[in-house]
Amino acid sequence: METPKLIISPKTKVLQLIETYPQLEELLISYVPAFRKLKNPLLRNTVAKITTLQQAAVIGNVKVEELINLFRSEVGEDLIEMAEDSTFNTIQPDWYDEDRIVSSLDIRAMLNVGEQPVNQVITDLNKLKPAEIYEVVAPFIPAPLIDKATSLNMVHWIDQKGAELFQVYFCRK
Repeated sequence: METPKLIISPKTKVLQLIETYPQLEELLISYVPAFRKLKNPLLRNTVAKITTLQQAAVIGNVKVEELINLFRSEVGEDLIEMAEDSTFNTIQPDWYDEDRIVSSLDIRAMLNVGEQPVNQVITDLNKLKPAEIYEVVAPFIPAPLIDKATSLNMVHWIDQKGAELFQVYFCRK
């Protein structure tokens, strides 16, 4: 039996997936339309390089198990079962108060030119004092950014304002 080129899992990076299995790019785009921007070489080499399939599922508002199994079935891998694990908060928390927003960054322009906003956002988050809130405006749920902020003891709230408009609020624990 031939060893698979890549075992597709929730931790697989999007770029790794589409470089290993180029035929899956159109399937990804059809299943998670937000990834149609992968056609832009700058975004392909920034966002796709750091985004895992688990994060892609969040961005696309689809179940990670369905996304993984879709790809696995296309390349002949066994299907997997996973427990539900949502680490993204979409319910307004008690700590949120619009008057406590001290800074805001709209990352849409950065993403459109292929820039990665993670470093700027993390720099800004590190300046937050307790109870202060930082706002990020994005065209999709910035899952890698939220994961990184969470690792820095930040809490978040995602407020979806439209199909491609998300406001994510961060506050130091």
